[in-house]
Amino acid sequence: MGKTLIVQARGRGGPRYRTPSHRFLGRVQYFPYGSFTAKVVDIMNDPGHFAPVMLVRDPNGREILHIAPEGIQAGDYIHYGQYSGIGSVVELSKVPIGTKISCIETYPGSGPKLCRSSGSFATVIGASGNKVTIQFATGREKTLDGRCRVMIGVPAGGGRLEKPWIKAGKRLHAMMARGKLYPRTVGVAMNPVDHPYGGKKKSAKFKTISRFAPPGRKIGSISARKTGKRK
Repeated sequence: MGKTLIVQARGRGGPRYRTPSHRFLGRVQYFPYGSFTAKVVDIMNDPGHFAPVMLVRDPNGREILHIAPEGIQAGDYIHYGQYSGIGSVVELSKVPIGTKISCIETYPGSGPKLCRSSGSFATVIGASGNKVTIQFATGREKTLDGRCRVMIGVPAGGGRLEKPWIKAGKRLHAMMARGKLYPRTVGVAMNPVDHPYGGKKKSAKFKTISRFAPPGRKIGSISARKTGKRK
């Protein structure tokens, strides 16, 4: 029996799950490759980003948005192409080992992709030839091209998750600003007609499902190769 699941409702593109992007300030990006000094014009709050953003102006008058690192303020200058303090945008191969970095490119010229949320960062732990290895706060390591650019410092607002919501309405407004569904009901608390995990009979329900199952049944671990606790 087909069921209308949340993932199916989101796929329709209705206004309930559409993010109100008209209030967003814009996309976070980098200037083209080069060596110059840019000025931090202003630091702003963007509903589309968890960390504060800063408006940066280059010598030619072009303005773009950057993720604001901790310790930066309006009127400061950041350097492109050379390692020079917090906010500098340099190639990964020029960053000393042990430095905390953020807004990391996944390939040269891709723009900032990794560690953009408030308080998230990676650490340079080694280099071999044109490859540089970084380590995330989770302990996971990743090897990237040394020409990938990064920003020196940690995105501001690192204590965001430590502040309680206090009221459910505050969290509702925060979720609506990013197109999230809140409050959310788990499948096991639903009725059988609303979700495959719903109802009192739980013994016949499996988390693994065939890739060829109908849309109403395709939930959980779809075509899983292995299940169980990872050793």
